[in-house]
Amino acid sequence: MNQLPRKIHVIGICGVAMSAIAIALKRRGVVVTGSDKGFFPPVSTELEKQGVTFYAGWHPEKMVEGGMPDAVMVGSASGSHNPETVYAKEHNLPMFSYPEILGRYFVKENSIVCSGTWGKTSSSALLSFILNEAQMDPSYMFGGISLSHDSSAKLGDSKWSVFEGDEYKSSPTDQRAKFFHYRPTHLLLTAVSWDHADLYPTEASYFEAFDKLLAIMGKDGQLVARAGQVGIERVIGSYKGKVITYGISTRDRGADSTSPDFTYSNIKQSSSGMDFSISHGSDSFHIHSPLLGSYQAENITGCFAMATSIGIGSDKIIDAIAKFKGLKRRMEKRLDGNSTMKGITVIDDIAHSPEKAVSVLVTLKEIYGGKDGGKIITIFEPNIGGRERASAAKYDDAFRDADRVIIPRLTKLKVASDDSAAPMEGDELAATISKTQKNTIFIDDDKALVEYLISNTNKGDVIAFLGSHGFRGMIEEVVRMIGGQMN
Repeated sequence: MNQLPRKIHVIGICGVAMSAIAIALKRRGVVVTGSDKGFFPPVSTELEKQGVTFYAGWHPEKMVEGGMPDAVMVGSASGSHNPETVYAKEHNLPMFSYPEILGRYFVKENSIVCSGTWGKTSSSALLSFILNEAQMDPSYMFGGISLSHDSSAKLGDSKWSVFEGDEYKSSPTDQRAKFFHYRPTHLLLTAVSWDHADLYPTEASYFEAFDKLLAIMGKDGQLVARAGQVGIERVIGSYKGKVITYGISTRDRGADSTSPDFTYSNIKQSSSGMDFSISHGSDSFHIHSPLLGSYQAENITGCFAMATSIGIGSDKIIDAIAKFKGLKRRMEKRLDGNSTMKGITVIDDIAHSPEKAVSVLVTLKEIYGGKDGGKIITIFEPNIGGRERASAAKYDDAFRDADRVIIPRLTKLKVASDDSAAPMEGDELAATISKTQKNTIFIDDDKALVEYLISNTNKGDVIAFLGSHGFRGMIEEVVRMIGGQMN
């Protein structure tokens, strides 16, 4: 790990990851300043609380007040023509993306990376929490807002670090996946399934990134991998290091295949959380978690396997799992149907791809559906890759567990005028989904969409907002009109 800079300036500091890293450096004595187009709570509030100096707009003269920075961390939204970026280049200031900053200052001798097409954010947050509870003082970073951590990033003093290993590009000028900067010695691999078609135009190019990640670890690395997932089987086939597998009990899935090293079974879930069992060899452990979603049992089991493999006792792991409250926008209950007379539940989740939507909807159907259950109404906005026409086939039956799918006005994307493969807009996406889910509509006006939800929901119904964007205040408005926010 390199010596920390005396002063760092952050261009684009208001992002979740950027602000968390800035605060982590500030807590270690680094002078931190930052700039962005605008600032809003909770990021602005937390930056102020931590004493980080920041300002709106791009002003090179401000970034050097009190002395020239030793390093500049540049956010992905900062273009090459940004005045502060131009100034940094002209004055030969070292510039880094946030994955590069993590690689230089946060990665430790024992580097745990949680990677995969889905499950990596929840897994990295839980695993870092387990290490925290075990008094291991890890460095960490994950790309979400935890309900159990005081920050999404920390620079600890131990020889352990935990990172969310995102496969998306590091910055506009660095097309390498973020996870390449974290030099894993331990890898938790949750799933590999072609995603981000805008960056990986073919399935082969996507899988190649994970092949290279495994090559970084080499034969001395330790891999904890989900068993039975086709993509994982494809990339780990030639790996020579230690492999520990986890997954659903072969008894529960009705298979005769070899059982994973760690298995989960007997899931019982309700709107207040879930209970299940984890088995390892002859040992069986009862697990309680307040998280919603049976799919979280798989993430929890992967974290249990990794934590066990690095020597944390099972009692400490189980206790930490029971305490972990999860992440904002990961099956976050913004309104509980039991808390209002109208009895309507509002769920907020960052499920921005067809596959992620499937997992959320299966869970909602199981918890809130049934013969006496109400309707599940889904408002869905995909990520950039999910709007590529090459991804259209992935929408087949993705929304089978929703009673109604609404596509809102999609966030405007910058596409070159001569681009013959422009992304799908809302009406085309709705038409694509309606091929297998007839109850799909496109509502391009936010006010009309909110009014539709209020007028077409009844007691027992669930409104699920799924997507990577913030839905322009529609969630808050729906919650307000239905009957108040949860405490």
